[in-house]
Order: sequence, then structure tokens, then C-alpha cells
Amino acid sequence: MSVSDPVADMLTKIRNAAMARHEKVDISASRLKLEIVKILKNEGYIKNFKKISQDGLNCIRIFMKYDESNAPVIHGIEKISKPGRRVYSGYKTLPRVYNGFGTLIVSTSSGVTTGKKAVEKQSGGEVICSIW
Repeated sequence: MSVSDPVADMLTKIRNAAMARHEKVDISASRLKLEIVKILKNEGYIKNFKKISQDGLNCIRIFMKYDESNAPVIHGIEKISKPGRRVYSGYKTLPRVYNGFGTLIVSTSSGVTTGKKAVEKQSGGEVICSIW
């Protein structure tokens, strides 16, 4: 099975692991995926992550985060820009996720960042995904 959108595959694995209440999930590593996982960690959606080498392949092990009632912290995660239809937005027209309670991940010319930081830097780019 070939994966045509590795980032969407990563987001699906995270969504499925959260719904199944798994403690951790392993995904194949890339620079873009690592930047997205760092944002998830900084925004408080996951406990932690670490890079591991498994059978000669580099992986990112993500430790999922749950609240006190064992409900996943990630309620939803959705890929916005897809290989067949890329979505770009200027900093003035970046969409808001759940009226500011969610997080938007944007790939700008200065790197992968959240929607709020992109607006602060006044730089738009490709809208990768939204998390709430």
C-alpha cells in the first residue's frame, strides 16, 4: 500500500489512537511531521514524543494525552490542504478553529507554525490541518 499523503496518514493514526485510548503511537519520521508533532506538544494536545530508530527506519513515537475522565484531549483533527487541492491563505484570511479554541497549523515561508503565530508574524501560507 503506497501512501500518497503521509501527513494525512499521520493525522489519521493519531486520531485512531486517541479514539482507541492507546498510550502511544508510532509514525514514520519526516521533517514536516516532526514540526507538526512539536506544535502538538507545545499546544498541549499530546504528552510527549521522541524519535526512535526501529528496524533501521526512523520513527516518531507519540505519547497520547487524556484528561482526568480518560477522554482524549484531541477531540478532532482534520487535514485541510490535500494533494489534489492545496489550500493557501494570507495572514488576514486564515480561518479560526472553534472560535479560537482550536489550533490551525500553517506552513509558511519561515517554517511550520500555528495560525496565531502566523498572524503575529504577518505571514500566510499553506493551511495544513486544524486540531480541536
